[in-house]
Amino acid sequence: MKVLNLGSSGQIGAYLTEYLRKKGHEVIEYDKNLGPQYNLTAIPSTWLESCIKQADFVFFLAFDVGGSRYLKKYQHSFDFINNNTRLMANVFGLLEKYNKRFVFASSQMSNMSYSPYGVMKRVGELYTTSLKGLTVKFWNVYGIEKDMDKAHVITDFIKKGFEEGDFEMMTDGTEERQFLYAEDCCEALETIMENYTDFKPEDPLHITSFHATSIKEVAAIIMGQFNLIGKPIKINPGLAKDSVQMDKRNEANSYIMDWWLPQTNMQDGIKAVFDEMKKEYGY
Repeated sequence: MKVLNLGSSGQIGAYLTEYLRKKGHEVIEYDKNLGPQYNLTAIPSTWLESCIKQADFVFFLAFDVGGSRYLKKYQHSFDFINNNTRLMANVFGLLEKYNKRFVFASSQMSNMSYSPYGVMKRVGELYTTSLKGLTVKFWNVYGIEKDMDKAHVITDFIKKGFEEGDFEMMTDGTEERQFLYAEDCCEALETIMENYTDFKPEDPLHITSFHATSIKEVAAIIMGQFNLIGKPIKINPGLAKDSVQMDKRNEANSYIMDWWLPQTNMQDGIKAVFDEMKKEYGY
C-alpha cells in the first residue's frame, strides 16, 4: 500500500515511517523539515495535492505541537493558532477533493475548551467526521524526538539529566498519565489502516497503554537508568499541580482493544529511549 505520512519527522511520524516500510508498505514522507515545498500551511500547495492524489492511505499526524513546556509557552499565540488552522484547512480540503481514506491524529485533550491545543484538535475531529475519516486519540506517546525544543516529558527528563544533572520538574509529579511507547503506537495505527472498514467515524479509537503512571514514577525509572551508567542524578519535584493531566474528563475508552493491545511496559520503553539517547552523549 502507498501511504502518505504527513508529519513524518515528528515523534510518532518518524517511528511510523520506519515501521510501515519494514512491513512492506511504500511510504511517502511529508514534513516541513524536508524543504519549503513541504510547508503544510502554504495554500494552495501543488506538491501536497500531488502527494495526496497518489496515496492509497493518509496518516494526518502533522501539527504545530510539543510537550508541556512548549504548549505552556506557545499555545495561546497567534502563530500557533494560525499555523494549525491553515494546515488543517489545506489538508482536509484535499482529502475531501480526492475522497481519500485517512486517519487524523487527535489528543486526549480535545474535550478541553480551556486549552487552545485541545480546541484545535477538536476542530480536526469535526473535519474528520464530516469526511467520514477516522480519528485516533493519542495519550502521551513517547520515543526518540528530533526536535528537542518541543520535547515531551520523558525525552525532556533524559536530556536534562545528561546536560544539567540534577533539575526540578515543572510540577510536583503526582499527576498520572497513560504513557505509550511509539512502536506500540505504530502497530495500533497499522492495525486501524488494515481494518479500516471495521470502524466508523464516531468510534472512540483511543491509542494508549491503559495504565496510569505518575511523573514521579517516570522520574524514578529514568534516575535508575542514569545510576546504571554511573551518572547518578536527582529529579526533584516542583510545587505546581498539573490540572490538565489530572482532569477527570480524561477517561480512556478501551474499544480499540478488540483489535490491538499495547506490548511494551514503561521500564522497557524508557530503557529503549534512554539507550538510544545516551549514544549522543558518549555513553
